[in-house]
Amino acid sequence: MANYNIERLNFLVVDDNEHMRALLRSILHALGSKTIHEASNGEEAFEEFKIFPVDIIICDWEMSPIDGIEFARLVRTDEESPNPFVPIIMLTGHTELSKVSESRDAGINEFLAKPISATSLYFRIRSLIEHPREFVKTKTYFGLDRQRKQLPWKGEDRRKPS
Repeated sequence: MANYNIERLNFLVVDDNEHMRALLRSILHALGSKTIHEASNGEEAFEEFKIFPVDIIICDWEMSPIDGIEFARLVRTDEESPNPFVPIIMLTGHTELSKVSESRDAGINEFLAKPISATSLYFRIRSLIEHPREFVKTKTYFGLDRQRKQLPWKGEDRRKPS
């Protein structure tokens, strides 16, 4: 298991709860991070994202006026997005499969359920480093490849030209 020095990574923490932002900031500092910017909602975060070179975003789901899902969609598809490929970790108390699927479809790289720990956050950051996911762009979708595992296909490959 590799240990990574994250002191040179720039984080953007987005959460409407000031105490959660303080907790995340403390954890990131304890893990070695030096540069952490914060925002209290998706709208504020997107403005910060446009001027601050972010390496990883940690974002809460429930915020107003723009929640974490809408913010992720802005990051991935808005014309003003400076980096639609930036990794995003969704932080939420909603762990239902439908919520996980919705966040994946919005372009979330990793999902982290509350309550969090330094270890669980570090493992998500490490996963972003060790297992970066491919992006897919079609006429109707831009975002992460929805498949985490590349399983061998048994059957006719209809995508090959004949």
